[in-house]
Amino acid sequence: MQKILTALAPAALFAAGFAAASADAATPIAGRWMTEEKTAIVTVGPCGSNVCGRLTTLLKQPPSGPPVDSNNPDPALRRRPLEGLVILSGFADKGDDWRGKIYDPKSGKTYKSILKRESDGTLKVQGCIAFFCRTQRWTPVKG
Repeated sequence: MQKILTALAPAALFAAGFAAASADAATPIAGRWMTEEKTAIVTVGPCGSNVCGRLTTLLKQPPSGPPVDSNNPDPALRRRPLEGLVILSGFADKGDDWRGKIYDPKSGKTYKSILKRESDGTLKVQGCIAFFCRTQRWTPVKG
């Protein structure tokens, strides 16, 4: 009997750990969000098995016409419009937060990113290089 219990203990620990991990899901982040500068609305939702976010509305259009991704490091992509551009990609639920990548059209750079819905309803958006992160707070857009 002792051998059976010893053999079952690792399986029981694995099952308990799996149940605890699945109970710790990040708060959903899908919706429409106003950027901190109030210059754009980003729509966040499912993209295949992950979550992504797209610039769906630019609130401050220049008089020269719709802005394009002019700072992209790939010259072939520099003429694509910013409106409709995916800037959040590959986000997966990591228990307490969502982790993926964020593209900054102002710099043309992509960073590791952490998203977390805060208790006040805002979305904490972080773009990180190593341990250094820049944080913004995006507010939900109603309607």
